[in-house]
Amino acid sequence: MLWPSDNDRQHRNLDFPLGTDVKRATHLVFLLLLVIGCSLASLTLWKVITSRERVLEDINTHSLNLTQALSTYSEGIVRQSALILLDLVERLETEGSGPAQIERLKKLIGRQQPLMPQLSGITIYDGDGRWLMSSNRPIPASANSSDRAYFIHHRADPSREPFIGPPIRSRSNQEWVITISRRFNDATGNFAGVVAVTLGVENFLRLFGKFDVGQEGAIGLSYTDGSMLVRYPFREQDMGRNFSKSPIYAKYLVDRSVGTASFTSSLDGVERLYAFRKSDTLPLVTTVALGKREALAAWKFEALLSFMVVTVMLVVTGGIGWMLIRDIRRRIAAEGELRVAQQQLLDSNQQLERLAMNDALTGLANRRCFDETLAVEVHRAQRNNTPLALLMIDIDHFKLFNDTYGHPGGDTCLLEVAKLLSASLRRTTDLLARYGGEELAAILPNTDVEGAKVVAQSMLDRLNRQNILHESSPFGHITVSIGITVGSATTLDRLQSLLDSADKALYSAKQSGRNCLAVRSS
Repeated sequence: MLWPSDNDRQHRNLDFPLGTDVKRATHLVFLLLLVIGCSLASLTLWKVITSRERVLEDINTHSLNLTQALSTYSEGIVRQSALILLDLVERLETEGSGPAQIERLKKLIGRQQPLMPQLSGITIYDGDGRWLMSSNRPIPASANSSDRAYFIHHRADPSREPFIGPPIRSRSNQEWVITISRRFNDATGNFAGVVAVTLGVENFLRLFGKFDVGQEGAIGLSYTDGSMLVRYPFREQDMGRNFSKSPIYAKYLVDRSVGTASFTSSLDGVERLYAFRKSDTLPLVTTVALGKREALAAWKFEALLSFMVVTVMLVVTGGIGWMLIRDIRRRIAAEGELRVAQQQLLDSNQQLERLAMNDALTGLANRRCFDETLAVEVHRAQRNNTPLALLMIDIDHFKLFNDTYGHPGGDTCLLEVAKLLSASLRRTTDLLARYGGEELAAILPNTDVEGAKVVAQSMLDRLNRQNILHESSPFGHITVSIGITVGSATTLDRLQSLLDSADKALYSAKQSGRNCLAVRSS
């Protein structure tokens, strides 16, 4: 590099002393304005993002609380109905279902029904579905409900538990109702009829309508199998419809009983924020959905105002600000590339670690992984006072197989045997490893002798069924010999003794003719 001479420096200083200072000062001012602008923009953006997260969190919390209240309300109605039904069933089974008894029950129901205004009515049916009593209307001529789902259920199912039926349209007043029913038996224990409580869907809609869920919101009560019982706003085409294929059932309710989700409805294409709660005691799911656009409307307005203010301020300072922004973008891009390179390095390290613990041919755990796992499981068995089973497995006449089919064929055989034996290990805590050559080993934590024998016999059976051709074997196909030993907390003092015991058991299996298992205590 060639440095300027002193004369050159002096010449420049003399020619542009003031201009250089102004330029430097201008840069400093511009940089300061840019820092202020970027700080303001960043602060505003952070405020907008955090406020959105806070709004969504508040919405989810509010919706979950609402599902709790509605679920408690629904469970309470069902429990009250079930208790009323239980009392009526006990009276019918004790006193009978004659006209006098039915009249007494009708008077009793008349006194109890005002205490539970949600009830639309209580009806008693005999074993053929004929109406014996209706609490809220005269019995229609030739009335018969043997075709109703709840009647068919109780007639076929001897269970005495209450049954929540799908929504149906009442034949007397054409209103949509939900039924809760119990079966009652005669003196011989045979089916004698059904007592059903009908809950008007309108009562649920009246309650659901008191909660503000917006124009695009909805409240639903359904079975855990996805069948809709009540939906607010009411849509008649949804009554009894099954939503088991919707994301909330197919994805979220599989392994969770309560939670939140966000997705677009398949019915109307509206994106909603969902909160759902599955009852702990009843097959019911309560769902509250709010339109995402409506729920975030206030946040969007606030965010728009913030962005407008910041935009005006950034336009004032933006003539110069793009220079720093460009540098920041370059730095961010470089940091991104660095993170990618770092992640690639981590992935490579993990891959190397996996290769160090796995056998390259079979994909099973290698000897190193086996030794480390066995040491850990021995300590765990001693600490928890649980048995530890060890299986030593050797492929019979494998040298003859290699001599007959060559080493590539032997490798293919080892790979297929490894897959078959791995299929016999069902627990994630079990480990199958390549111990060396054609010898494999299996570690079965918390497994006694009988359990180990079941696993070993499964391995033998799978190989025999697969019938891998081995012309040089007396069996005509690939077989294995398995030695089993099981150590307890008192016999696991020495790791080598467990391995020696398994080896001796394997030797016994080979001495017994191969293609079998042998057990030896540690």
